[in-house]
Amino acid sequence: MSGPANALIREVNRVILGKEATVRLAVACLLARGHLLIEDLPGVGKTTLAHALARLLGLEFQRIQFTSDMLPADIIGASVFERETGRFVFHPGPLFARVVLADEVNRATPKTQSALLEAMGEGQVTVEGDTRDLPSPFFVIATQNPLTQVGTFPLPESQLDRFHMRVSLGYPDPRAERELLQGQDRSELLRELDTVLPPQELEHLQQQVPAVHAADALIDYIQALLERTRAAGRFRAGLSPRAGLALLRGAQAWTLLDGREAVTPEDVQAVFPAVAGHRLHPVAEEEDRSAAEHTAALLEEVAIP
Repeated sequence: MSGPANALIREVNRVILGKEATVRLAVACLLARGHLLIEDLPGVGKTTLAHALARLLGLEFQRIQFTSDMLPADIIGASVFERETGRFVFHPGPLFARVVLADEVNRATPKTQSALLEAMGEGQVTVEGDTRDLPSPFFVIATQNPLTQVGTFPLPESQLDRFHMRVSLGYPDPRAERELLQGQDRSELLRELDTVLPPQELEHLQQQVPAVHAADALIDYIQALLERTRAAGRFRAGLSPRAGLALLRGAQAWTLLDGREAVTPEDVQAVFPAVAGHRLHPVAEEEDRSAAEHTAALLEEVAIP
């Protein structure tokens, strides 16, 4: 595993206890130049994970606390008339940062959520007819509460598709929870974190990801998984080609973190639930099954080449 990437995972695991696999998925997502969605109950560490990643990456970041009365201009920015110059001057919003922590993103209305679409898809925003580039690299690390929570709005499918991966933390195991109860306060630990993956090293690793070898048989396996989601009859729509590319890049990043040169089917299986779970929307008859159950069934139904 890359030294700086290994250090990043190790430092995050100091703060988020007992969730090594989830932390590794989050880092793989960022190495694949993807945006990350963290979904879970309040109080299990979603925001802490997002803060830890932002601090350790050494990139400028802004935290946006989404609320039901927030407007798109609160995120993107707006032009303000300046009397001294007699003209309108654009004042960029918190979206103009390299890492944006979108906390409780599904507490905002769909209109406000849509302000992120162009930014996440194209790395730019259009304001009053002018297109403005966002800094590079640009990551959105968003947290959301389950839809059963009061005051939440479901993310549109187009918005969900902009997230490379969705992960959940869940409750810690008894050992990790005991260590959490008896250990240092998480907010103090966050303040102690320092950059372990500088921007230039991050960019170097990101450039390596597409170069990780994926054999023709591996591409066949990914295509078989995509086709199975489309033909299974359990979902309103199957995975798109963009989802297929996200699956490949995620598997390549996972392989890179292991220090290996070629992707295996096991690497694809490791990232498949995080890449596909939020993109698959079951038909009414299948809604009683969880996303994890659906993705597990798909992996069982498609043979490894």
